[in-house]
Amino acid sequence: MSELKPIKIPEDYNYIAYFLTLACNLKCSFCINYFGTLGPAQKHLSGPQWVQGLNRITSRDDLPITLQGGEPSLHKDFIYILNNLKSELKIDILTNLQFDTDEFIRRVDPERIKRKSPYASIRVSYHPEVMELEPLVKNVLRFQDAGFSIGIWGVMHPVQADSILKAQERCKSLGIDFRTKEFLGEYNGRLYGTYRYEGACEKLSTKRVLCKTTELIMGSDGSIYRCHSDLYEGRAPVENILDPAFQIQEVFRLCDYFGHCNPCDVKLKTNRFQQFGHTSVEIKELTEEEMRRSG
Repeated sequence: MSELKPIKIPEDYNYIAYFLTLACNLKCSFCINYFGTLGPAQKHLSGPQWVQGLNRITSRDDLPITLQGGEPSLHKDFIYILNNLKSELKIDILTNLQFDTDEFIRRVDPERIKRKSPYASIRVSYHPEVMELEPLVKNVLRFQDAGFSIGIWGVMHPVQADSILKAQERCKSLGIDFRTKEFLGEYNGRLYGTYRYEGACEKLSTKRVLCKTTELIMGSDGSIYRCHSDLYEGRAPVENILDPAFQIQEVFRLCDYFGHCNPCDVKLKTNRFQQFGHTSVEIKELTEEEMRRSG
């Protein structure tokens, strides 16, 4: 393979997302990955390939690479990747923690997944629909005792909100950081979530727009996507992390799918500093001249 040039993350980028796999060992009925029609299954890069690609990245102390999925621990080289990324890259993990925690604690240095941040580096999702709280609490406490930066997040789904709040109270009594997240998606014919762009997620029609991201989103085969919607729908990527010539372009790109956006891309949320009001993408209407040029 040709030499891979370093990739500098722009100053206004807020997130680096590496989806090791879209597979998951749980089957939540409200999973955000299924807001649209999940695209065809992707191949998976090996651990050494991912390490080679990700180690190109030059980021900042306040902007980690977030390993997620699906469930990232299902990747056969999950721990290898954690242990072989260059030390300058900070690491966060989104997980349901349904894996061999003994092996993880034994093989991974807690200092490798820890940084100065207003929230935990290992963020565990709790879904009462498919998980029991007490075994999860036990595992989280073991991680805490081993020195890991870890906390639990619960999605405030209309049916599960009471269970989430009870779980939060239980965890706080034990010294576990438990935070809640707004439910995004559809339930009983209603769209839940707080969005910047009206009509973006309603699936009533499509419109051509210009869209610019502040996130580096990588699928399991190393493909780089404009947004979560393109990733989950299996649309064509813009590049691949292993392309020797790949560099981030801070540009507005044509999109024909406005109206079918993924909530993750257009919701109003907190940024990496926990400041509310951020949105992953900026969307603009096309001028008449741009419409003519775009066909």
